[in-house]
Amino acid sequence: MRADAARNLELLLTTGARMLAEDPATSIAAIAAEAGVDRRTVYRRFTSREELLAAVYQARLDAIEATIEAARLWEAPVPEALDRYVRGIVRVNRTWPTEVSRMRSDPEIWARRLRAVGEVDRFLKRAANEGFLRAELPLGWPGSVLGSLLQLSTKDLMVLNDVQAADVIVDTFLRAFGKVRPG
Repeated sequence: MRADAARNLELLLTTGARMLAEDPATSIAAIAAEAGVDRRTVYRRFTSREELLAAVYQARLDAIEATIEAARLWEAPVPEALDRYVRGIVRVNRTWPTEVSRMRSDPEIWARRLRAVGEVDRFLKRAANEGFLRAELPLGWPGSVLGSLLQLSTKDLMVLNDVQAADVIVDTFLRAFGKVRPG
């Protein structure tokens, strides 16, 4: 793909993610106009709104998987891995604000989402086993709360930049679930 075509595709997908998060019924024509791309160009690439939506979700999952890999959840020290993961996901959530849970009907997308959630849950179990999180917490609860905190980073009320938002999320999470509570 040519560099300009790749840029246009990314712009179209990120614009689509933002607009679909605001209004799930947004049309391809509206997304194309907002992205500054001709509607016919969009239809040459995506034959339907559902195909565009699937591409948005695939791109979001690509970014989530890349963040999980970059955080080195299995190799890095727990505090470092948690910080990298949260910083990366704040960025992903702000770039791709759509919620993947809307794609339960697509088995491939849903399986990828569940794998990513499983990776984070395994990391949080590692964090508990290594003494960073309280071990007596109900299974899955820390991951659910961390996911909810991360979703808050996309809300209009969140006036913090990416780094500030990540710091607040990590601090809040560790104050709630950390074995040794900060300050």
